[in-house]
This record gives sequence, C-alpha cells and structure tokens, in this order.
Amino acid sequence: MRWNWPFKSRNGNHRNGHANGHHANGDNGNGHDLNGAAGDARPDFLCVGAQKAGTSWLYQQLEGHPDFWMPPVKELHYFDQLNRTKKFHPPRCGDARDSSFINGMKDLSAQFYLDLHSYGRLFSHKGTQLSGDISPAYSTLTDEIIERVVNHFPNMKVVFLARDPVERAWSQLSMGVRLGMINKFDATNPEEVICNLLNPGVLVRSHPSKIVARWKRYVRPENFRIYFFDDLKENPAELRRSILRFLGGDPDKPSGGLKPHDNNDAGRDKLRLTAKVRDRMAQFFEHELKACAVELGGRAKSWPARYGFSLLLYFWDLLDDSIDLLFCCDWIC
Repeated sequence: MRWNWPFKSRNGNHRNGHANGHHANGDNGNGHDLNGAAGDARPDFLCVGAQKAGTSWLYQQLEGHPDFWMPPVKELHYFDQLNRTKKFHPPRCGDARDSSFINGMKDLSAQFYLDLHSYGRLFSHKGTQLSGDISPAYSTLTDEIIERVVNHFPNMKVVFLARDPVERAWSQLSMGVRLGMINKFDATNPEEVICNLLNPGVLVRSHPSKIVARWKRYVRPENFRIYFFDDLKENPAELRRSILRFLGGDPDKPSGGLKPHDNNDAGRDKLRLTAKVRDRMAQFFEHELKACAVELGGRAKSWPARYGFSLLLYFWDLLDDSIDLLFCCDWIC
C-alpha cells in the first residue's frame, strides 16, 4: 500500500525543518538534542533505490564513516509505507540518539498524514555530521509525493543506484524466494519466470528509466546523481569515492574497519539463472534496456549489447514516432 494520506504542510520559517531558529532543551551532553529540535533538521540526502543495486553496501559505508551519522535503521519507508516503521528489524542501539530516533519514527508512524516537518526534525540528531534516508522503495513513489518531498527539502541531494534490469529482477526474485515473500517456482521455466516478473512488487521496480525520469522532473540537476552497480562489482573504491564527494564527505577517511569491496549481500544464495531464462528475460526487458541506455547513460549504454540488442532500431523507432506526431499535428492544424 502506498502512502497517499493527506499532507500536512508548514510554511514560513518551518521550511527545511527550521523552527524560527529556536532550539528546545534536551541536550544529551554531547551537543545533540534528543527532542529533535537542534541542528540542521533535515536529511542531507535520499537514496531512492534501486532495490538489489547496492543500497545495503552504501548504508554500511556511510554508517562507519566519521563524516556521517546514519539512522539506526537502514530503510525508514516513511514516504511509501509508514506501517513498516512499527516492524523494524533489530535496530542499532548504540546511544541515546539511536533510541530517540526510533521513538520519533514510531510517533510519526501513528500519524495519519505526511508530516515532513517532523520527519526532518529526526535528522537533527546528526549534529554537524551528514545524514540521510536510504530506502529503495522510494523508487516507487508517485509524482505527487516526490514533488512534495523535494519542495519541502529543496537542497536535499538524491542518489539512485542503477542496475541492469535483467540482473536486478533476477536478484529480487531470488531474495523473494529465499525470504518466503515469493512462492517457490520452476526457475528453469521461462514462462513461470515471466509470470513472477509481472508481479506488481517486482514490475514497479524494474524500469529504472521511468524511475529516474520521474525524480529528475523535480530534483535540480546538480542535486541528482546516478551510480551503477557495475562499478560496485568492478571498482568499488572509486564508486565509494565518487558518492562520498557528491554527498559532501571526505573519501580519504575510512569507514571504520570496512573496506570498499566489503559487501555483506554479495554471498547471498541466488536462483540458478539458465541461458534460456536469461534470453527470455532479456526479451521481456528489451525496450527498457534500450530506454536505460538513453535516459541513464553511463554504464547503462552497454546493457542492450549484453543481450545482442542494437540501439539503432530503438532510435529509429523514436524518430518514426516523432515523424508520426508531426504529421498528426500538421493534419489537425
């Protein structure tokens, strides 16, 4: 169920989470206000997906970095499914800030409206550090919610981690079966696989070209970046460096004892992908693979060729559609 409740807005000096410049009492002795009123009360960034594209790796890299204070739970799901905040996986509870953040999220989840002001106040716990919300499900948000969030936090940066749609979808199916969220199916049967790809929970996350286009309509170009799972596999140190620079952190500082290539999700069991199923999935995603090459650029330009697809026909179809549109407009005139 998506978050489509009434929106509670606060104008004037409350924009970006500031409350007329006044700070409430409740400092924990370390310069952090446990009431959530001190500091720069807003997230510095959102990571809006994609699921199975390295978001857990990113959270771990930022959580251990001295320039960042990350929420004690990776995925807040505030904008897509508030009820999930009541069913956290065991959160990190390292100090009073963590406990206060969790309690604040529980209070927010009890509200029937989208309270961006109170959501922003949660991030005052970061103090002088950077902080953000990494929730891959935000890739499924509607234009209306995206516009409201971006208008309330106009300086917030947005990160999207993109992955080849075929690989991403297969990883999601594997995770779904492993966790019992998807009934076991014959992974060697192409048509059974396609039936599962048509599951709304899978399909809505499987079109990064549309997701990126939707967010880019509202986020200023200088505040939006696309990064690629391909780079996480081939050069994680450089990917880490690039993301940290964009977010404002120092890439030369280590993330505790974590190395750039450390990825706890990398060894997860996956369904065996046969060549026959891979080819059928590629056919299913052919148009999207080509759209990603155009909309996302970068590493996505090589995705269609992995499956033997040519972009020339895609561009010809676009040109043909444009010509048809021109003739239609001319005829109407």
